[in-house]
Amino acid sequence: MAMKMLTMSRNSGFENECKEIHDSWGRLSQLVRALVTRTRLERQQIRETYKALYGEDLVNRLQKEAEMSSSNNRNEAFVVSPKLCAALSMFMLEPHERDAVVAREALQQSDQTNYKALVEIFVGRKSSQIFVTKQAYQTRYRRKLDQDIANIEPPNSYQKILIALVASHKAHHADVSHHIAKSDAKRLYETGEGSYISGVIEEAVVLEILSKRSIPQMKLTISSYKHIYGHDYTKSLKKGNSGEFENALKRLVKCIHNPPNYYAKTLHGSMKGTTTDKGGLLRLLVSRAEVEMDEIRKAYKNKYGIELRDAICESIPSGDYRDFLVALATK
Repeated sequence: MAMKMLTMSRNSGFENECKEIHDSWGRLSQLVRALVTRTRLERQQIRETYKALYGEDLVNRLQKEAEMSSSNNRNEAFVVSPKLCAALSMFMLEPHERDAVVAREALQQSDQTNYKALVEIFVGRKSSQIFVTKQAYQTRYRRKLDQDIANIEPPNSYQKILIALVASHKAHHADVSHHIAKSDAKRLYETGEGSYISGVIEEAVVLEILSKRSIPQMKLTISSYKHIYGHDYTKSLKKGNSGEFENALKRLVKCIHNPPNYYAKTLHGSMKGTTTDKGGLLRLLVSRAEVEMDEIRKAYKNKYGIELRDAICESIPSGDYRDFLVALATK
């Protein structure tokens, strides 16, 4: 549905914007696009101004609206979409706050831990960002993220890889080395497809490399592997009987090596219901909208022959929530 733009002046502070937001509860479609067009800094300023004026965190207000709209105690004429309110509240969070919330939800899923969400955080963020995310996690939940990952039950290959990624951010080095990349690529080959027992991966060696290298360094190692041996490292993982560790490693390597392609596949799976990661669509659109959405759109079109916005329109029922997702996808 068509949405009106709020008449927000960028030159008079954010008091007028906050007043219009405050007066528009029940008509959230009017402010969706206005918030989407704002930069992260502007959204932060709107949130701070709103709290100063009304004594309430805008994110908390959106969450309350979602809860009230989910109940049957309100006049239907004033009920707004709970999904839209929840989506807007996630969008208004600072990136490190959002990652803390996503990490906690991933760890607390009733069926199984959402490893994809956790991998995206530890692969797609700089070490400085991971540091503030862990601080936000501890402040919000009175728990340590590293410890919660280490305590995942039952222990499994995805957990081992996550623990290695946590360590890699603690041992982060800003510069990348071609010499180290070539050396690591050789070790991966010798402990994988080049070993006497073809197709059997020496987990300890892989985990050691992961725990000691930054994500940019690992990306260079993966590129070096292809340059030296003529094919992607993930191809070597498919030559043997892929077990849980190999499958987890393939997912990680794809996310490190080509993030836009990886995210495009995740978005597609979330929309088409071919994955249990049902929250992947909103999570990725919100977290990557201001990072690499152009590249993700191109990767999606190349992979599936359809524009991302059109795929969203085909998969999500029409309404304010879909309009919000489309706005993020075209941001």
